[in-house]
Amino acid sequence: MSDERSRRVWAAAEAASLGRGGISAVSLATGIGRRSIRNGIQELHSDHPLPFGRIRCSGGGRKKSTAQDTTLLQSLDALVEPVTRGDPERPLRWTCQSGRTLAAELRLQGHPVSHHTVGRLLKQMDYSLQSNRKTREGQDHPDRNRQFEYIHQQVKKFMKQKQPVLSADTKKKENISNFSNKGRSCRKKKRPVTTNMHDFPDKNLGKAIPYGVYDIANNVGLVNVGIDHDTAPLAVNSIRTYWREMGLARFPQAKKWLITADCGGSNSYRTKLWKLELQKIADEFGIEITVGHFPPGTSKWNKIEHRLCSFISKNWQAEPLKDMATIVNLISNTKTTTGLEVCCVVDEKKYEKKINVTDEELKSCHIKQHKLHGEWNYTIKPKKT
Repeated sequence: MSDERSRRVWAAAEAASLGRGGISAVSLATGIGRRSIRNGIQELHSDHPLPFGRIRCSGGGRKKSTAQDTTLLQSLDALVEPVTRGDPERPLRWTCQSGRTLAAELRLQGHPVSHHTVGRLLKQMDYSLQSNRKTREGQDHPDRNRQFEYIHQQVKKFMKQKQPVLSADTKKKENISNFSNKGRSCRKKKRPVTTNMHDFPDKNLGKAIPYGVYDIANNVGLVNVGIDHDTAPLAVNSIRTYWREMGLARFPQAKKWLITADCGGSNSYRTKLWKLELQKIADEFGIEITVGHFPPGTSKWNKIEHRLCSFISKNWQAEPLKDMATIVNLISNTKTTTGLEVCCVVDEKKYEKKINVTDEELKSCHIKQHKLHGEWNYTIKPKKT
């Protein structure tokens, strides 16, 4: 029996053949409602049978819950939308809004629905399960676009002259131990990687502070993993290490660098020590260093974020960072279809925190501020020239 009509007509025929009490007997034996069997009997004796393909008469069957309860959709919408609708003080504002929870709340409001009905209605209302998306960057600086355009012009200028263009930033600090890492990896069924129950930092293993330097033109990067503190000396030493390990061989005739960085952290434009340390490597290599900082709240636009750091995160997803060797291997083996190459080294130096730089020390640096936002755009020249 392929559909409701076939079952109904079959049950009616069986009940009619049994005579008196047949409806009750067939209903008890099959579970088909007595009313359905009676409808089937009427259908058998009707002079106007249903057209081919129809299961029931037009308008027959149980009415939809939204037709029976005209305020159901409005009440459900008020529960699931926390900002634009409903009272922010209502109970479900701060609870997990599962189908069963929503159905229970609706029943308390006088709407007799099941969680299955709630799921169907949510789909009908174009709701779906979604994770958070990082898109808000905070309040825009009025010169945000001008600074973007200026950095772009600088990048094109340096690349045309075949001079290094470097993007630098610190990746998120990672606690070292057998901790769970976000993401999923391919494993045999029921054989997941087992990790520590709690993510309390291991005092003996410490933490990893990956500071990356990305060569935009050549699609290569170096990650210097510090073990102490994220300071300006760590940031600048990472740039120094990149130049010694990778940059010098690629740009043997380089006379100047362009470094793009965000506005905060160890390479903040407000940090005097960052500029003092850059002066040291400018003197050391005889290189003129130009720095362009991205406006506040726009660090994700820095090339290193989506051309290097994001791929490192993908490469070590679901992989516990048990020790420094694991971190170095995972970073070093990060590759892309566009040919990304990554070198990783460990910086075992101890970096002192809260080093004060006096105004006199800063004045000793050969810093020339650019006309457009000199605090963000400046050039540091070596003292020897």
